[in-house]
Amino acid sequence: MREAVNRKVGNIIQFLDATTIKIIAVIFMFVDHIHQMFASFGAPVWLTYPGRMVFPLFLFAAADSFHYTSDRKAYMQRLLLASWSMTLISAVLQVMLPNKTVVLINNAFSTFFLTGLYVVFWDRLVMGIQEKNARKIVSTALFWLVPALSSLPALLIVQFVGHLPLPIIRAALILSMLIPNLLLVEGGALMVFLGLAFYILRKQRLAQIGVLLAFSAIIFKVGSGMQWLMGLAAIPMILYNGERGKGFKWFFYIFYPVHIFVLYVTATVLAK
Repeated sequence: MREAVNRKVGNIIQFLDATTIKIIAVIFMFVDHIHQMFASFGAPVWLTYPGRMVFPLFLFAAADSFHYTSDRKAYMQRLLLASWSMTLISAVLQVMLPNKTVVLINNAFSTFFLTGLYVVFWDRLVMGIQEKNARKIVSTALFWLVPALSSLPALLIVQFVGHLPLPIIRAALILSMLIPNLLLVEGGALMVFLGLAFYILRKQRLAQIGVLLAFSAIIFKVGSGMQWLMGLAAIPMILYNGERGKGFKWFFYIFYPVHIFVLYVTATVLAK
């Protein structure tokens, strides 16, 4: 059972459960990917605007999932296997059906896996501090560097671009993407640490929203495209009632890759 936490925001009626928030994110994601796959056909750019909220909403829901899951190890294994499958199927599909206007780099599973990894590191660090266990604190601090260091193979590959045959470069990139790392993760390191912040502050709704808006303001300031619109995710976050809802766990695991691959195949066939 989920404990009572400080999630009330004034007198606002909070009627969205976690499942509903994820369904809203799925709808936004689908519309966003229509633009990604059919931009060359004239799909309007505004279709991608609501998609800026997708990662924050899924990460917000995942913060509770990481905390309440009864088997965190199995949860992480599912995300890793899903990430590997997404990478390999995307690679094979693009070889079989190349599309000059669309590159499949979608793999949110890798982002969620890295977020979960940092959640595990955070909990271990907190435990080490509470136990005053210096060895655990130091070892955990070193673990935090692993996802960054695992980016080194990809950085090395970049140095050889133009010097090696394209098939070798492509194979090396695929292998490096199978190792979740902060360099190649979808959404970038920003989304991973946003997810971690949501987890750390999961009992403080206003603080979660404050972090989201701060990240959004920074992105707007540096002029990094439309991603600053992710701040609009604060609206459904405010309306979250802290309940799990129906769950539909496998729906989200299946719908994400299937809709991307179907849209990609459709766009590629129509382009021929």
